[in-house]
Amino acid sequence: MSETAAWIEAQGGPEVIAWREVELPRPGLGEVRMRNTAVGLNFLDTYHRSGLYPIALPSGLGVEAAGVVETVGDGVSEYATGDRVCTFGPALGAYSTARNIPSASLFPIPEGISDETAAAALLKACTVEALVERCAKVEAGWPVLVHAAAGGVGLLLVQWLTHVGATVIGTVSTDDKAAAARKAGADHIVRYDREEVAPKVRELTGGEGVRVVFDGVGKDTWQGSLDSAARRALIASFGNASGPVTGVNLATLAQEGSLFVTRPTLFDYYREPAERAAGAARVFELLGSGVLSVTIGQAYPLREAAQAHRDLEARRTTGSTILIP
Repeated sequence: MSETAAWIEAQGGPEVIAWREVELPRPGLGEVRMRNTAVGLNFLDTYHRSGLYPIALPSGLGVEAAGVVETVGDGVSEYATGDRVCTFGPALGAYSTARNIPSASLFPIPEGISDETAAAALLKACTVEALVERCAKVEAGWPVLVHAAAGGVGLLLVQWLTHVGATVIGTVSTDDKAAAARKAGADHIVRYDREEVAPKVRELTGGEGVRVVFDGVGKDTWQGSLDSAARRALIASFGNASGPVTGVNLATLAQEGSLFVTRPTLFDYYREPAERAAGAARVFELLGSGVLSVTIGQAYPLREAAQAHRDLEARRTTGSTILIP
């Protein structure tokens, strides 16, 4: 039986995404065959496709998926045929109907959590766990700024920060996105399409600014992030939705108030198996208890991944997006 998988020969626009039929061999040592039931779409995928993040070519695409174990290779004892599992990489190739994948890259999906939720949430929620708990170590009462608060990561950030007791200021561009961010728990909304972000943040914080800025947008929001930060605040610049931040002048960090800036990557915080297991367990705990809920704003057929990329990059999506094989 042949399987369908996305394939790129060169990096570029969404048009470089092609499809091929492949015959999968028996899973190798330490591998399982995972049949995907839902695939997560992430900005990371667009970086791999566009060339913002160089990858070896030719290559598959996608890191996040949920599905079921079909076949178990030698040396695998922790999973069996029929087990529901999910993954967030780091190996590429999730844009497929099925693939062979190291069992060490998998997490079991708990009862009560759907495949669609796991695919929509795992990478984004683990990113949020790392940002809030491990990187910024946010405490109750802190004012924080979340750019793109109605995006897939943004909505989870707002919920997690609300859970730990932070005062959340979220930036959005439409009424619908404002409503989504407020529903997630944002205390204040700034419509960046109507007003400058930093002056409004200063107004909302009594002139002090925020303790932490979570910025997944990048180039377009960098100056606003600097101007919104309190003295000795942390800017966690974790994404490049509008392009990468370049030409950072360290003297500017002093002038803006002895700021700290980090460019965190999830896999540096989830490097060891124990770190990965603990983070995923915490995510599934909060999903299962209802502290976190995932908004799946869009679902596309797998072969419409190129259109999904276009919509994501044009900021036409809300919440998380999944692809259905």
